[in-house]
Amino acid sequence: MVRPTMEDVALRAGVSRALVSLVMRGSPKVSELRRTAVLKAAEELGYSPHAMARSLASRTSTVLGVMVSDLHNAFFAEVVDGIDEVAREQGFDIIINTGGRSPARERRALESLLSFRPAGLILLSPVVPATAIGKAAEQLPVVLVARSSRVSTVDTVNDDGEQGARLAVEHLVSLGHKRIAHLDGGEGTQAGPRRRGYVAAMEAHGLVPQVVSSEYTDAAGARAIRSLIADDALPTAILSCNDFNAVGAISALEDAGLRVPQDVSVVGYDNTSLAALRHVSLTTIDQPRAEFGRLAADALLQRVREERTEPVRHLLNPSLVVRGTTAPPATSRRTADFKAKSPERQSRDQ
Repeated sequence: MVRPTMEDVALRAGVSRALVSLVMRGSPKVSELRRTAVLKAAEELGYSPHAMARSLASRTSTVLGVMVSDLHNAFFAEVVDGIDEVAREQGFDIIINTGGRSPARERRALESLLSFRPAGLILLSPVVPATAIGKAAEQLPVVLVARSSRVSTVDTVNDDGEQGARLAVEHLVSLGHKRIAHLDGGEGTQAGPRRRGYVAAMEAHGLVPQVVSSEYTDAAGARAIRSLIADDALPTAILSCNDFNAVGAISALEDAGLRVPQDVSVVGYDNTSLAALRHVSLTTIDQPRAEFGRLAADALLQRVREERTEPVRHLLNPSLVVRGTTAPPATSRRTADFKAKSPERQSRDQ
């Protein structure tokens, strides 16, 4: 049996194919009379456009839009798994766009998602200005993951970043470390709480904080380590802003002839699947990524169904996962010897 096409629907309804397309996209330019005729013809022929077109045509969307700030980060993939799980259970599909951690790209991604007229939006760690988020929230329900908001119509799901950083510092201090550096997330939405938690924990132990500007990538972690080595400022322990940054830091340390954790301990953040790989075995701070997604989807669907109007602020507790990249600090001799022999030191002393 040949499946009916849009042209068949147009012929049955006595309209153009372009008008059928407008109806399927939910265009407001089509009169109710013609919209009804097109939908009736489609039903008679058994024409079934994809789920998004059906929801647009009926003006009752069963699609949720999801904007991911960084597709390369496994943290977001695991959050999306949780979103998709709840969405499918409730009869919704999801569409995904990415912002690439760029405010300009995120604006375009938001506009693209809104053009599909979804029932609501879930934005994962967006860096777009709050005004853009507020504008979107005026049109449909919005939930933020890994970003805070004071807008009463926007729900949020976060971990307690300050507590997570404190857990990491407490672990390293318990091992005997005193020189602990934090490779922070720069302007990332979760960088502030983690930085504050790190500084507070260091000062509580009478230790001097060492915040190193970095980003949520392995390349940034490696650059930060090379800079610390070049400046003779390498500590005995590193708290990275996320697992990818930590893996980059470990690579740079090993490239420089240092051992992890014998010479330098490293702690990541997120506990992504990468951290649990046997050859990585990264000590890290766990965030329940899939639970983030499930809570975000639940909150969004409550808004979509108008089950509540008050804002929801989920704040989940992180936990420490100890693996193979942390240990008590070694004697300073090996690190001192390394600095004396390092190419950066030799070139600077010449």
